[in-house]
Amino acid sequence: MTDTSSGPSYFWHFLTRLGEAQILLPAALLATFALLRNEDARPLAKRWLAALAVAALLTTASKVAFIGWGIGWPELNFTGISGHSMFAAAVYPLLLGTLASRASRAGRQIAVLAGFALALLIGISRVVVGVHSISEVLAGLLVGGAASATALALARLPSGLMGPVLPAVIALWFIFMPIEAPMSRTHSMVVRLSLVLSGHRMPYTRSGMLRELKRRQSAPSTQPAFLPPTAAPAAA
Repeated sequence: MTDTSSGPSYFWHFLTRLGEAQILLPAALLATFALLRNEDARPLAKRWLAALAVAALLTTASKVAFIGWGIGWPELNFTGISGHSMFAAAVYPLLLGTLASRASRAGRQIAVLAGFALALLIGISRVVVGVHSISEVLAGLLVGGAASATALALARLPSGLMGPVLPAVIALWFIFMPIEAPMSRTHSMVVRLSLVLSGHRMPYTRSGMLRELKRRQSAPSTQPAFLPPTAAPAAA
């Protein structure tokens, strides 16, 4: 087992936890609740929630498609959109921009950019800890980033909305939850959902997909262009 108690390993594992839905969604809901209480900020809250819901649906669908039916992209080592990367890119830019509502316009814009930068680091952490491929992280950043950019394009960031209490509460949440919260179980939930929907007994896996790709590459050119990877018991 890899020691994650100190050094760079701890940094990347702490950072990757900042992309968990169980940590991000409560903070996002608190921020949107504050936005909904302000008439001028309601359009942003509604568009943010709608864009986040669409991004989450696309991400879940991509995972279910692979785990349940083996629909992926072997050549790019792609088994589904990275949920951590997607949630980070869909939440942090708007969350930080909202929490910085008392800053100047330039300050709010810097906060949004900082949110995108943090999402990028979280995406990198998913590759570093060996959970996702580069293609999966890029897909997550693109889907989540599109959700943030769409909400920002359709509604402006609020000005002078937040007092000091909510930012302090959310800051403490992000400091302690990655340390204290149990590990997320969303992957196992998606696996169960995929098996129920597909009717298969075992999930398709990354290792099975890559084995099938290697077999196809070493087979004569008369082989079919595509064969779905063999289902295997281990999770991707």
